[in-house]
Amino acid sequence: MLLPVEEGKQLVREHTVALQAVSLPLEKCLSCVLAADVYAPQNIPAFRQSAMDGYAVNFNGWQQYRQLIIAGEMAAGAIQPLAITPQQATRIFTGAPLPNGADTVVMQEKIWVAGDILHIQDEQLQAGANVRDAGSEVQAGALAIAGGNVLTPAAIGFIAGAGIREVKIYPAPAISIIVTGNELQIPGLPLQYGQVYESNSFTLTAVLQQMHISNVTVYRVQDDMQLLQQTISTALQYTDMLLLTGGVSVGSYDYVADALQHCGVQKVFHRLQQKPGKPLFFGKRNNQVIFGLPGNPSSVLTCFYEYVYPCIRQMMQFPVAELHTLQVPLLHAYSKKTGLTHFLKGYYNGEGVTALHAQESYRMQSFATSNCLIHLPAAQQDFAQGQPVDIHMLPQ
Repeated sequence: MLLPVEEGKQLVREHTVALQAVSLPLEKCLSCVLAADVYAPQNIPAFRQSAMDGYAVNFNGWQQYRQLIIAGEMAAGAIQPLAITPQQATRIFTGAPLPNGADTVVMQEKIWVAGDILHIQDEQLQAGANVRDAGSEVQAGALAIAGGNVLTPAAIGFIAGAGIREVKIYPAPAISIIVTGNELQIPGLPLQYGQVYESNSFTLTAVLQQMHISNVTVYRVQDDMQLLQQTISTALQYTDMLLLTGGVSVGSYDYVADALQHCGVQKVFHRLQQKPGKPLFFGKRNNQVIFGLPGNPSSVLTCFYEYVYPCIRQMMQFPVAELHTLQVPLLHAYSKKTGLTHFLKGYYNGEGVTALHAQESYRMQSFATSNCLIHLPAAQQDFAQGQPVDIHMLPQ
C-alpha cells in the first residue's frame, strides 16, 4: 500500500534526531546552527572609540574657548593613554581610543588649522558626536547572540569581534552514499553495450557540498546481495546518514530493502503516493537514518530535496528545515492522473511558474535549468492557467 506524501514527510520528521552539539573553531562553523547562547566576555568596544578621522575635543571646553590648542595624536592601536584639558584638542583617527578629558570628535572636514590652533566650523556639533561608547555594541556579560541562530559570515565576524574563538554548534552529519547497479559505468570510461554513465553520486555529492557538508563517502556496488550487505554494514559503522540509489523497487535485482533489514535497519516506510520517486525507502538504525532512493537521476534529486534535505537540516537544527515554499500562478495549464502527488521540475520567473519539458524520471536536462519543484496534490487532475500552485524553491 502506498503511503501519502505528507504522512511520509511526517514520519521522517518524527524519526530524525538532532546531532550532538560540538565545540568548533569559528572558521569551521559557517552555515551551522549555534547550539548555545553566546555571552560577551567584555565590553565591545572595550573603550571609548573615535568613529571617524578628525579631532577629539571636550565639548564644553570648545563652547567656552572656541579656539583649541592641538596637543598630540591618537591612532588606532595606540597603547599609551593621553589626556587633554578643556582648552586642548587631539588629532585622532577612526578606531582610536579617546583621550581622557575628551568626549566629542569633530570630523576633519569641519575644521581648519592655523599653526597649532584648531578652529571648528560645525555649529551643528553636539556633545558625544562621532564617539562609540564602551559597550555600545554589546556589554560585558550580556547576551551577544542566542542559540538557534544560523552562523552567517556576519554572525561569525560579530562573535570574533567579541574575542570568542570557539562556539558550540550542531555539526553537519557524516554521510555515506551507496550507488548500486550492474549497468553503471564511471564517467570518462567507454560505455559497453547496455551500460549508462553513473551520475547519482556526482549529483548527491554536489548538493551536499552546497549544504556545506564535506564528510561524504561514496561506495559503488553491483547488484549482488552479499556484496551489498557487506557494504551497508561497513558504511553504517562510520555514518550518521546512509543514502542508497537504485535497487529499491520490486524487480528481481532490487535487493536494497532486504539487505537493509539484514543489517539491522528498521523500515519506517517503503513506497509513497508520488511521482517521481514512488519506491522511496526510509528506515532507521538507532539514531542513524537511511534513505533508499530510486535509481533514475531525476527521481534521486527530487526525493533528496523533498525528504533528505529537510532531514539533514533537522539533524543540524535549522529553524526551518524544508525548502522555501511560495504560492504562485501556473503560467500554462497542466493535467495529470489522480492518485499520485506530482513534483514537477519548474522555472519561476518572479511572476509565475512554468512546468519544464522532460519531466520523465530518467531525464536531467530540464532539472539542470530549473529553480523550483512544482507541488501538485494527488487528488487533483487538471490545473488551469493562472491557478495558484505551491512551488518549492531550490537552493541556488
